Amino acid sequence: QVQVVESGGGLVHDGGSLRLSCAASGDTTCISTMGWYRQAPGEERELVAVIARGLDTDYADSVKGRFTASRDFAKNTLYLQMNSLKPEDTAVYYCNAVQTSCLRGYKYLTVWGQGTLVTVSS
Repeated sequence: QVQVVESGGGLVHDGGSLRLSCAASGDTTCISTMGWYRQAPGEERELVAVIARGLDTDYADSVKGRFTASRDFAKNTLYLQMNSLKPEDTAVYYCNAVQTSCLRGYKYLTVWGQGTLVTVSS
């Protein structure tokens, strides 16, 4: 069973930077897409960035030019470098990993982490 654990959240001032990490463990053989999502208080969860196994990356318009997602396949880790942070970036950030049925015996499933809180003060 695949598990993902986020780290790196915290409190930062407006304009500051943070780097989030998401470590995947367990059987990661068939993990394809990994991504970052966030949920602000009273809001729905939204996509921040997603990276396919071929490293094609998509970003939410609100973070383009400020956030950079990357993957280290050797470490099974996903990163999110967040620069020029704004108060509206305040949210719980969740890591997501998608397992495909790439080999016999593997089922399609989506795995979520517990989230890490990012607070940007004005």
